Order: sequence, then C-alpha cells, then structure tokens
Amino acid sequence: MSYTVNEHEFQNVISLSAFDRYQYFLNKVADWEEVWSVRSADGFRMMSDPQGVLCIPVWPAEPYAQACCQEEWADASPVAVSLEDWMAKWLPGIKNDNRKIALFPLPQDQGMVLDSDQLRQDLQELLDEFE
Repeated sequence: MSYTVNEHEFQNVISLSAFDRYQYFLNKVADWEEVWSVRSADGFRMMSDPQGVLCIPVWPAEPYAQACCQEEWADASPVAVSLEDWMAKWLPGIKNDNRKIALFPLPQDQGMVLDSDQLRQDLQELLDEFE
C-alpha cells in the first residue's frame, strides 16, 4: 500500500528547501519502500541539469509526482517503483547510462541533482538503521 499524503502535509513539504525535501524523501522511501517517477506513452520522463546531463525525476509519493504532470508533462502519469527494484535495477541502470537523479523536483524548483551512488549510499545507511 502506498503512503497517503494529506493536503496539509503536501503544502508543508512542497514549501521545504530542496535539501529538506531530500531528507523527507529518504525517510518516506525507507519507510514505505516505494519511489515514484512519471511515465508517458513514450517512456519515463527525463529532465536536464544545468550542465545538460539527463536526470530521472523521482518523488517519495504519488501526489508530489502528480503535481509535476502539467505543461510539457501533461501526458505523463505517476508510476511507483518498488524500493527493491529501485536499488537492484534502477540505480545501477542510471549509473550505467551516465544519468543523474533529480530528487523531488517541483514545477518551480528542479530539486537536488545527485548521482546514483550518493542516493544509494544515503538510502542504504537509513535502511540499515531501520533493521
């Protein structure tokens, strides 16, 4: 079952800094074991960082991803990825493709951009604490 975000939490979280949204992301993903991205008929949506590197955008829950499905992404829909698949398949694939991760972007904010190794390390440290 996916994490349910109420409107009050949603509004509070989207007003956080990119770093604080990253901390929120780590905690929710470790707890609920899901990562969300957006996909259209053409595949998963990507964005570019300031250097032009392709990034896959991810969020900790569906409403945050849905909030970005507008304008050029209006044809996209949120898609959940299990944490197991994220760690075992997605992160290695992102690294092999020389892409980065746009962590918790918002329509008005790109979010944090980081490489897959950093996200893997941060998530793994938190998961180890949960065990």
